[in-house]
Amino acid sequence: MPVIVLVADGARPDAFAGAMEGLPALRRLRDEGSFHTVSSVFPSVTGPAYTPFLMGRFPGPIGLPGLRWYDRARTTCGWPDHARSYVGYEMGRINSDLDPGAPTIFERVPRSLAAMSVVTRGLARSGAVGGLSPRSALRATLTHFRGRAEGWLDVDREVSAEIVRRMRTERPDFLFAALTGVDKASHARGHDDALVHDALVIVDETVARLRGDAERGGWWGDTHLWVVSDHGHAPVHAHEDLAGVVASTGLRTVAHPWSARPSAEAAVMVSGNAMAHVYVELDHRQRPGWPQLEARWSGLADALLARPSVDLLLLPHSIDRCEVRSAARGGAMVERSGARFSYCRVGNGDPLDIRADIAGTADEVYDATRGGTYPDAVVQIVTLAGSSRSGDLILSATPGHDFRDRYEPIPHRSAHGALHREHMLVPLLTSRPTMRTPRRTTDVFASALAALGLPAPAVLDGSSFL
Repeated sequence: MPVIVLVADGARPDAFAGAMEGLPALRRLRDEGSFHTVSSVFPSVTGPAYTPFLMGRFPGPIGLPGLRWYDRARTTCGWPDHARSYVGYEMGRINSDLDPGAPTIFERVPRSLAAMSVVTRGLARSGAVGGLSPRSALRATLTHFRGRAEGWLDVDREVSAEIVRRMRTERPDFLFAALTGVDKASHARGHDDALVHDALVIVDETVARLRGDAERGGWWGDTHLWVVSDHGHAPVHAHEDLAGVVASTGLRTVAHPWSARPSAEAAVMVSGNAMAHVYVELDHRQRPGWPQLEARWSGLADALLARPSVDLLLLPHSIDRCEVRSAARGGAMVERSGARFSYCRVGNGDPLDIRADIAGTADEVYDATRGGTYPDAVVQIVTLAGSSRSGDLILSATPGHDFRDRYEPIPHRSAHGALHREHMLVPLLTSRPTMRTPRRTTDVFASALAALGLPAPAVLDGSSFL
């Protein structure tokens, strides 16, 4: 019973729903199976947001707090910068950066294929679908640095052709493939641009070919084919140079691409580009926690929260407790105690716009926030804040803003990474009706194991929808 997971990287639910009439293969999946809107993870950015599909886990606790992060423990990232950026050659470090105790689906399913996956631990060398000849790889690199979003659609077409061919000839148990054209086109031109639709057409054609081969081969009835996204997108009209803002306070600041600096006092690590980790007191090998930092760093916290670009300021107190502040809506505490989560407003504060104090299991808290401004934010905040690799101050951008003003080959007219709903909500199409309503992208991993008749690992952040 093969399971196929196609990631339309960066597609919002409305992009699918609004264009469905022009995407016949996806429309057929919806009509015969199901269409859901589910939540991604924080940070809602490619890389961290792939761990739900391939590991069933939220990214922070298993070692992936962002697309960029600072290794204050000095145990993983080396001299001279002690920092990590998965934009570029260090993407190959993801597998070793992840918690070895959290299994990947490739470690559970030996007969797997994967294309354009940032997580490949356990994947056999023969299972890696490059889809790119050396000439094509060079073109992809040039496309990125020249800022030509159209070139990524050519990459998608090559990847599509290769996964269809190998699925037809090899019949693996599991196929994972990411098509990145929607994301690249959205960054460059906005999520409503015609180029985004062109990228979705490639996704639709891929589904049609995979299904056609399965029907002719007689295995469609045993196949699960799911189309999902890792994060959404939202328009950006203002780019904040967050590293420059922190440096302007007089702190010797490191940030990518210039991440090596002697005697650095602060590190700014941006993802998406609508979220960021800010690290202070870099000589400490363990994160002190905000109660120990507040006396010295409250001025920086106040200055950052006063910026129009900053929507939410997260101040981790401990592994299970995080303060949340909004300049307009005041403060609150989010906490985890065992399997229960809570949101408690401070005074008249309500930074997550929930309009009530809430407490319950992860699923109960999810259901209470799903329709709000920040779906699943309570669970996502306390989970990310509890990661030892996360910053001392964590920022989520205001809609319309991001935190990176320089060094982007593709101009970011649209961005992602933050906690607000346009970034967090993603579509999920399944070829068969689901037995329950999916909540999170972590449910994809749990469901794939169930479809393949494999037991779930001891720790999992999702549950099967089959």
